[in-house]
Amino acid sequence: MLSAFASAFKTPDLRKKILFTIGILAVFRLGSVIPTPNVNIVNVNQCRVLATSGDSAGLYSMINLFSGGALLQLAIFALGIMPYITASIILQLLTVVIPRLESLKKEGASGTAKITQYTRYLTIVLALLNSTAFVTLAVNKQLFQGCSLDLVYDSSLFPIMVMILTMTAGTGVIMWLGELVTERGVGNGMSVMIFTQIAAQFPASMWAIALSRGTVPGNDAMPNAQGWLVFTIVLGIGLAVMAGVIYMEQAQRRIPVQYAKRMVGRRLMGGSTTYIPIKVNQAGVIPVIFASSLLYLPVLYAQFQPGTAEAPNVVAQWISANLVNGSWAYELAFFLLIIFFAYFYVSITFDPVEVSDNMKKYGGFIPGIRAGEPTARYLSHVLSRLTFPGSLYLGIISLIPALAFIWLGTHSKFPFGGTSILIIVGVGLDTVKQIQSQLQQRNYEGFLR
Repeated sequence: MLSAFASAFKTPDLRKKILFTIGILAVFRLGSVIPTPNVNIVNVNQCRVLATSGDSAGLYSMINLFSGGALLQLAIFALGIMPYITASIILQLLTVVIPRLESLKKEGASGTAKITQYTRYLTIVLALLNSTAFVTLAVNKQLFQGCSLDLVYDSSLFPIMVMILTMTAGTGVIMWLGELVTERGVGNGMSVMIFTQIAAQFPASMWAIALSRGTVPGNDAMPNAQGWLVFTIVLGIGLAVMAGVIYMEQAQRRIPVQYAKRMVGRRLMGGSTTYIPIKVNQAGVIPVIFASSLLYLPVLYAQFQPGTAEAPNVVAQWISANLVNGSWAYELAFFLLIIFFAYFYVSITFDPVEVSDNMKKYGGFIPGIRAGEPTARYLSHVLSRLTFPGSLYLGIISLIPALAFIWLGTHSKFPFGGTSILIIVGVGLDTVKQIQSQLQQRNYEGFLR
């Protein structure tokens, strides 16, 4: 691997791409620590310590994860990449139900460019809504539960509008940076930026686990610190989980496809054998994001409709007491929703009928299976059998932080589990494969032997 890195930097164009990507990521990280105008950074840091050391950040954990902790710092890149991810998912779902978008998808590069433009517009709209919501929570002292400090200096209209527009513009800049990495750098820009933001929190999380009580002055700010024994256990579990995730992400079922020979003009075409690769985790990390987003809705309802002492909201009280991150009710609902969304997302992204029709159109068939409807039924059967273990795998990986809280006493600081490890492994594998393919084009030895 070290020789492959050396070979990559010896190639001028590849070295330029890698250095360009590193420069963009440095700018991205810088924007994640610069606070938005009008933010009282001293009070924010005090409240952030409270949030990250307990359950107070659970409501915004997904957005804070994808922003690299920028959300709970109210930075100019506070929203991170989440609005773009949400917009992409919405457009992907709408493509199935809106004929106009479906026809654009089938037009090729021009249609894809049009859908990308729609995604950008929707991202800005979502960023404006999200920034308005979070700034409002900050002004009303509700962004950090249990913290009553003033997070902004001036709560009048103009400073608040500046904060909202700054966060929205930050999301637009993030989109632009991601597209620059895709065009001129290495890997998919948005994925690499998510990878960077999540990986940036790993050292602090591991160090917080390693510090035991009383090791450093002011250690009361780290009530989840467990000591070096738990640090070693967590590191060992993390390496085992990472190896398992790599294995599952690479696992696939290869369905053989034979193409019959046919005459095209005066040439004999076809006769080749290939395969359809169907991954065990065909849905990726999308079901986890869907399930997390859906479970935020009742918690948001409970936060904004708590009721009064004279007329308490019984439903909101039950949600606040039982449907919180780490409770059995929350984790069970999270697990079941992941399984449901795994089947749902696979069903709308992989159409066995369409694959069967395309195979039949070009003279392809699965050995032992008749072309047409029998092929579609066979593909649907295989897909259903593969989705079940894939959905269980996603659910178990997502429950690792909760299991760590029960067995080891770590909670928000457990880094190896859930969405973070899925994204880091997936993006890391894709990026390494891209660099490896470019090295192999130049007759260099790749990363993997």
